[in-house]
Amino acid sequence: MNRQAQAAVLFLLGASLLHAATTDLYLRYVKQGLRPLVLVSGAVLIAAALATAWYERKRARRRKQAQARHPDAEHPDATRAHTGHIDAEHADAEHAHREPRISWLLVLPLLALILVAPPALGSYSATRTGTALQEPLAYPDLPAADPLPLDVVDYAGRAVYDHGRTLHDRRIQLTGFLALDRDGTPYLVRMALNCCAADAQPVKVALTGQVPPVLQPDTWLRVTGTFTPRRTKDPVNGGPIPFIEVTEAKPVAEPTDPYDESWNG
Repeated sequence: MNRQAQAAVLFLLGASLLHAATTDLYLRYVKQGLRPLVLVSGAVLIAAALATAWYERKRARRRKQAQARHPDAEHPDATRAHTGHIDAEHADAEHAHREPRISWLLVLPLLALILVAPPALGSYSATRTGTALQEPLAYPDLPAADPLPLDVVDYAGRAVYDHGRTLHDRRIQLTGFLALDRDGTPYLVRMALNCCAADAQPVKVALTGQVPPVLQPDTWLRVTGTFTPRRTKDPVNGGPIPFIEVTEAKPVAEPTDPYDESWNG
């Protein structure tokens, strides 16, 4: 892979990052707050690609000019004898030609980034990873909405660590995807992340009450219900999982940002 090809790959990668950051595709990889960094990274890669292409074009022009000044040169070796600079450039070119073709496999991840939008982590990861519920630093006052829309992470933290004191006598609305435990217990789950999808961990709320009898894992639901002090332990790591008493459950479309970032600000 010569430098011109490398410049082309850099340009495509930078353009892919810009495309991801100017749409919602980047949310499949990193949290919402990192959008400016993705945009800057894409711009830097494109600038590097253009600089590399310009340098290669300038170097090729110098080579042609040097050869024009020595028309008696019969072959590249004679030209290199007239100028050490051309000798170095020719050596670089020969080295580039000797690079293994397997280096082109580096393009495959780029094509995957361009052509395939990976699905968000779902029930498979959730049922194999223990709940990552953390004790909140504070419990802000809740609005007087009815029903009260809450993040799964917020509800779980208040239900477990604040013993539901701010949730009593409130109709609560949660949105998440469905996961089924080994014994069939249905969980409403959101994958919470700190930085990117690679560190996403599940926070689970168990469902009881008027739960639809036939549910498919990874179905996104909006449930309305009330707080219950009932809890269970996560079978993976023994972490606390609160319940919600469901009075209504409706399938909904997967949200634009499927991850929960509420616990990091």
